[in-house]
Amino acid sequence: MKRQDTRIHDQLVSFKPLNKYSFGQRLAIRAADLGLYWLIRLVRSTIRFEETEGWSGLDIEGWEDFETAYARMPNTINAFWHNRLFLMTKFSMDFDAGIIVSESFDGEYIARTAQRLGFPVVRGSSTRGGSKALKQMVRLVRDGLRMGFTIDGPRGPRYRVKPGALMLAAKTGVPVLPLVPEAKSYWELSSWDRLQIPRPFTRAKMFIGEPVFVSPEAGRDELKEKKEELQRKLDELTERGRGWRETK
Repeated sequence: MKRQDTRIHDQLVSFKPLNKYSFGQRLAIRAADLGLYWLIRLVRSTIRFEETEGWSGLDIEGWEDFETAYARMPNTINAFWHNRLFLMTKFSMDFDAGIIVSESFDGEYIARTAQRLGFPVVRGSSTRGGSKALKQMVRLVRDGLRMGFTIDGPRGPRYRVKPGALMLAAKTGVPVLPLVPEAKSYWELSSWDRLQIPRPFTRAKMFIGEPVFVSPEAGRDELKEKKEELQRKLDELTERGRGWRETK
């Protein structure tokens, strides 16, 4: 990010006060935050990503490996499913990437965990604080920060695209990049998103689709079309990921 925005960056990696919560809720948030942080650190250190699929469709020449390709690609708005958060932390650590997290109670410990891991966090969602969050993200993206969207969050329905990332793309000219990380083996929680926690030492693979571009003049009809396009691409990547996982 630009030097003059260091103060804003520091704010995004700083914990918010928990004054609005009861003593019991504050304890629960801190316990969940620390528990998630150490679980992610433990699991992430053992996961091995295989060669990434998807770049051939982008017609990129001369880039020898995935890390180099992603690092040199123009800024992106990364869109992925809510239940792949664990794998996305592994994937995103080597790049300056921020995420948006809802203002809900659950969002508090998710945001704090992300900040402990070094990710700048913008607070807001489609139901609370959305307009303010969108304005903040526009500024951050224009300053070069990649933004990550749990595209079906914060409360689902699971695997159904919501428009926030596309609205940000329209305002910044930065494309939405569909991403589906897949683990060979994982535990699945009974939450609305069926959160996946990769088992230690499992293999994983990132499936990447062609970016979705949204024009600055996009109206309701174009946003609807782009939403359907992004949904198709993520559905296709999800199926490819499932096929890879089920192959011995």
